[in-house]
Amino acid sequence: MQNRYQNFTVLLNQISRSIYKIKAEEMNRFDLKSAHVSCLYYLYTSDKPLTSKELCDSCNEDKALISRSLDELEKRGLVSCEDIKEKRYRSPLCLTEEGKEIGRYVAEKIDTLLDRATEGLSLEKRSVMYEGLELIRDNLEKLHKGSVEKND
Repeated sequence: MQNRYQNFTVLLNQISRSIYKIKAEEMNRFDLKSAHVSCLYYLYTSDKPLTSKELCDSCNEDKALISRSLDELEKRGLVSCEDIKEKRYRSPLCLTEEGKEIGRYVAEKIDTLLDRATEGLSLEKRSVMYEGLELIRDNLEKLHKGSVEKND
């Protein structure tokens, strides 16, 4: 039983840590942080400007983290606010030309990373993997919310 727990938690932590390190290394070349990746990626790949709420929903990141990231990206001239009539968190945001260049780089790196990370997995195995991860996520969310009764 201990081995099962260790395999589950250690593998997830190692994957998460590796992703964080790769994000940090890649963003370092632009003097940006790993937290900026999601904003740049989702703004670049979206077919329309996104509000900070839509960004949070897309990447499932903490609102405060997204807000800080957007502030920094805006100060760096990588993100601009289309309509400042609304409250800032409701205003549509888009990438500037420089932001689009970095966003394109980020999107290409993510595509390459996903291809290399899943090397050796057939489409069928990859589909089963994602299905399993979604089921685990859903089950853990239910447990976290206390909607599952404890088994004695």
